[in-house]
Amino acid sequence: MNSPAISARRIGVLLVNLGTPDSPQTGDVRRYLNEFLTDGRVVDMPAAIRYPLFQGLVVPLRAPKSAKIYQQLWDADRGSPLLFHGLDLQEKVQAALGPGYVVAFGMRYQNPSIEKALDELRAAEVERIVVLPLFPQYASASTGSVQEKVMDIVKDWWIVPSINFISQFATEPGFIASIVARGRAELDKQHYDHVVFSYHGIPERHVKKGDPTNYCRFGSCCDTLTDRNQYCYRAQCFATSRLVAAGLGLAPGQYTVSFQSRLQSRLRDPWLQPYTDEALKEFPAKGIHHVLAFSPAFVADCLETTIEVGEEFKELFEEAGGTHWQLVPSLNSEPQWVEAVADMIRRK
Repeated sequence: MNSPAISARRIGVLLVNLGTPDSPQTGDVRRYLNEFLTDGRVVDMPAAIRYPLFQGLVVPLRAPKSAKIYQQLWDADRGSPLLFHGLDLQEKVQAALGPGYVVAFGMRYQNPSIEKALDELRAAEVERIVVLPLFPQYASASTGSVQEKVMDIVKDWWIVPSINFISQFATEPGFIASIVARGRAELDKQHYDHVVFSYHGIPERHVKKGDPTNYCRFGSCCDTLTDRNQYCYRAQCFATSRLVAAGLGLAPGQYTVSFQSRLQSRLRDPWLQPYTDEALKEFPAKGIHHVLAFSPAFVADCLETTIEVGEEFKELFEEAGGTHWQLVPSLNSEPQWVEAVADMIRRK
């Protein structure tokens, strides 16, 4: 007697990026900032302080200024780069993985939401889910927040499938090779005196809170990535930089690792150093006049890459006497990066 055929169950894949306003208008930017800056993993203050401070003071002041910057970033036809590059990546990863997978895309803040993306996977009756937060280096404020949100949503499902998280891919060969290829394309065009790897900053206390053995000293301990500091954001950033630099044939003195986007002026708390905006001002006096800049904490072009690194830092560098500042484009949905993502998922 023949057994009835059992239909193949597919694997669900959830790609997640940070988020974006629905439009560059002040109201939509305010809603985005309210959700983002009141996340307890982003601003780790007690809720009784965090909500009134940010919803009542910081966000109302910041939203109109941020809206003007988003208007510079916005594509007239496709909208937010972080969104359309994410949707492009979803489509191409789906094609690379084939019919045995269902790939969904969501944002931690605003739309398309993680909840909507998970609902798509649940409706597809996937056997299990692989969650890939699109943040190469683990930080509680990014990857940790995505993981918490996913688990908060699925806790209400009657049937919860197996869920695997890819917590970081700072040293993944495919990721490194994709960045090296992007950098090599720029280096082939002209000579650069120096390379900068600029990462999104986080408060030093975030690193210490994830360091139960008190190993971190914010110094040479980050020069190697070990079991003891494998989730140290700073150590991961340095590890990514070393591997990319090696792929480009750079000696240690030919590149700088630094951190951007700090809110120290408001929160009066030290963030990871050195600060990119301060380091670059010193380059011309050292004979560095042509700089190639990477943003390896981001896999898609966004405000922090295109505007902050690509335009604002360029202006600061030139004001200090620099000649040429060039941003290496993010990986977005380049074929080599698509295959690297698909490979990580297959191995999970």
